[in-house]
Amino acid sequence: MSVISDIGDLMLGDARADRVVPPTGFTATLTLFASGAMAFLAVFALALAFATGRLAERWEGALAQSATIRLSAPDGEVEAQIEAALTILGQTPGVASARVMSQAEQAALLAPWFGPDLPLDLLPVPRLIEITETGAGFDAEGLRFRLAGEAPGAVLDDHSRWRRPLAEAAARLRTLGVVSLGLIGGAMGAMITLAAGAALSANAQIIGTLRLVGARDVFIARAFVRRFTLRAAAGSAVGTAAAMAAIAVLPPAGGETSFLTGLGFRGLEWVWPLAVPVVAAIVAFWATRLAALARLRTLP
Repeated sequence: MSVISDIGDLMLGDARADRVVPPTGFTATLTLFASGAMAFLAVFALALAFATGRLAERWEGALAQSATIRLSAPDGEVEAQIEAALTILGQTPGVASARVMSQAEQAALLAPWFGPDLPLDLLPVPRLIEITETGAGFDAEGLRFRLAGEAPGAVLDDHSRWRRPLAEAAARLRTLGVVSLGLIGGAMGAMITLAAGAALSANAQIIGTLRLVGARDVFIARAFVRRFTLRAAAGSAVGTAAAMAAIAVLPPAGGETSFLTGLGFRGLEWVWPLAVPVVAAIVAFWATRLAALARLRTLP
């Protein structure tokens, strides 16, 4: 049996072959439910992958254009070293702006860990200078050497130690999304294979009768391939539509660090779920074809 002939029969149909496979029953319900459930999960896996990717890119992008100088010095030298650091930053190519963070801003940064009533004026908390980079960025190593010579209490943090884990996390999340989709497709293929094998076994007497009147295994297998492929496509289309509707009514993103409330698709990303029924039909086609040919060889 050629694959091209199977595809042609799938597109054009064959009324005689369709009567070989019962239109209802346990295998029909199992195929529809399995393909619908797997499509639903696949769409949410896609949405999760896109959402995590956007979140990681937001965090990485925000850190990529900023840096911080942490300055610790004796009380009488703090202001002098701050002025020296600001002078150096003003002369450094790639630095768009630099400003000293107020105590209120520093208190707000520390509030999640130490509470809102932290007495910064009584504690040896270093002063922070916020740096905004240009698109080209600056030479971090060169700036560190100059700060060490002219403002020894200043420590530059270019956020590279924060950006690297975020980039690695984004890559791993994308890989996890691809693996999840592969597992979903494999599970659907396994369920459809079991359903096709059960249908062939349940109709063993009908298949035997068809063979007696001259029907070839090619004809019988094509009937099963067509019926199960169309069932999987229909079930996955319903599951995809349900998942897209569920994602569409989710609350919008509530903030820059929002994750679950930002779950969903943006713009052209909505096109990707439409490929799920097509992929499901392809998986069902091959799973049923291989299962039918293997099972027919074992039937007397």
